[in-house]
Amino acid sequence: MVTHALEKIFTRDLLRLKTEIESYKEEENLWIVEQSISNSAGNLCLHLVGNLNAYIGEGLARSGYVRQRDREFADKHVPRETLLRQIDDTIPVVQAGLRAVTEEQMKGDFPIQIWKEPTPMEFTLIHLATHLNYHLGQINYHRRLLD
Repeated sequence: MVTHALEKIFTRDLLRLKTEIESYKEEENLWIVEQSISNSAGNLCLHLVGNLNAYIGEGLARSGYVRQRDREFADKHVPRETLLRQIDDTIPVVQAGLRAVTEEQMKGDFPIQIWKEPTPMEFTLIHLATHLNYHLGQINYHRRLLD
């Protein structure tokens, strides 16, 4: 089932996110915004963790997670170790959520309506994986440009 492949992709890319956050030479550089770069790597990390915990964690694993999306972009100077711990904590939640999806559920809609109308489970999971990868690329460029 496609969820097995997605589990590997999400795990791989969350580990890559962890590597990117660890790779900043100076911790304070995680929070730099400059010119047309409006989101820091730290805020993008908080956003990714919040997004995955909200949709896969709560939506599929029923984790009880309550998202505070505004804080994902408003919080500043969260310690690197906290970011890394949040990534570590997110990996098993995503894995559990994907393992909980049955073949029958894959044929239906995602249990949380994210956009104006319900979306198919498979489409939403692929979207969430590409969303993670998109912001992971932004963090990589942020680090190489501003660290």
